[in-house]
Amino acid sequence: MNLVKILVSLLPVFLFLAALVFLDSYKLVKLRSILLTLLAGAIVAVVCLLINSWALRRFTWEMAFYSRYIAPVIEESCKAIYLFYLVRSKKIGFMVDAAIHGFAIGAGFAVIENIYYLQSLQSSNLFLWIIRGFGTAIMHGGTTAILGIIAKGLSERHAYDRIRFFLPGLGIAVLVHSFYNHFLLPPVLSTASLLIALPLIIAVVFAQSEKATRHWLGIGFDTDMELLEMIDSGKIAETKIGAYLQSLQEHFPGTMVADMLCLLRIHVELAMRAKGTLLMRGAGFRLVIDQEIKEKFDELKYLERSIGKTGQLAIAPFLHTSSRDLWQLYMLGKK
Repeated sequence: MNLVKILVSLLPVFLFLAALVFLDSYKLVKLRSILLTLLAGAIVAVVCLLINSWALRRFTWEMAFYSRYIAPVIEESCKAIYLFYLVRSKKIGFMVDAAIHGFAIGAGFAVIENIYYLQSLQSSNLFLWIIRGFGTAIMHGGTTAILGIIAKGLSERHAYDRIRFFLPGLGIAVLVHSFYNHFLLPPVLSTASLLIALPLIIAVVFAQSEKATRHWLGIGFDTDMELLEMIDSGKIAETKIGAYLQSLQEHFPGTMVADMLCLLRIHVELAMRAKGTLLMRGAGFRLVIDQEIKEKFDELKYLERSIGKTGQLAIAPFLHTSSRDLWQLYMLGKK
């Protein structure tokens, strides 16, 4: 009977997560990354259980009050920490990826929470575990997915990642979690509403994200190609970039300026290769990054050390330093 309860309470959230991965055309979120995110969610659940147990012992809050107003803030904030790390470290490139990672954090959280309640409640009512599987577990995944979508969308608009971009999504996640814990609707109706609303939200996000990705790939690839052709043909000196590089010779040694141009070229080549990889993935092909690309990454790191922080700041206006572009370079280098 316990095995049935576990399957009923956990299987829906994993099926939903598998569906999200399947719907991602570019398949950029690797299985290893998803498993690590699930593990992070499980660790967060253990931490939250300890915090909740301590808070209920320390303060004189009623359980109903705590579950409606305190627990949602603690749990959603803790779930957001790993997601913030992924976005800030450029390991998430698109809103679809943020949705997958966010839902995976919630899924890992739900695994530990449901196992804990399975041991604590000892209820033989199968209906309870159906509600926990299709309702509570999906809620945990959905709120964190929504948080990731909103945070990623805001950070892309401003081309940098700050913790304040997580606050609107975190507020919505807390409100949804709190509303769910108020039990204003009958359990079946509440669960049904969640199962209808969440897939619709995710479907819209997937459609918009893939549309934006295709648009970005086309414009970005053309711009990179044009810049690379100017560098290879020697016409870069006739452009504003060339004039800027020549002006830098007044402040930096000639060898360092030459390294800056080399760094710019390699940066553009890698960005083009990353976009090409995405296009091929979208067409169903799987490409293996060769040794030459890995060597270019090594050379890129060497040039960054050679020109130093000051040199990197000087050439920064011409490098692809947006969150999405940096993540593409990370993705390409880790294959």
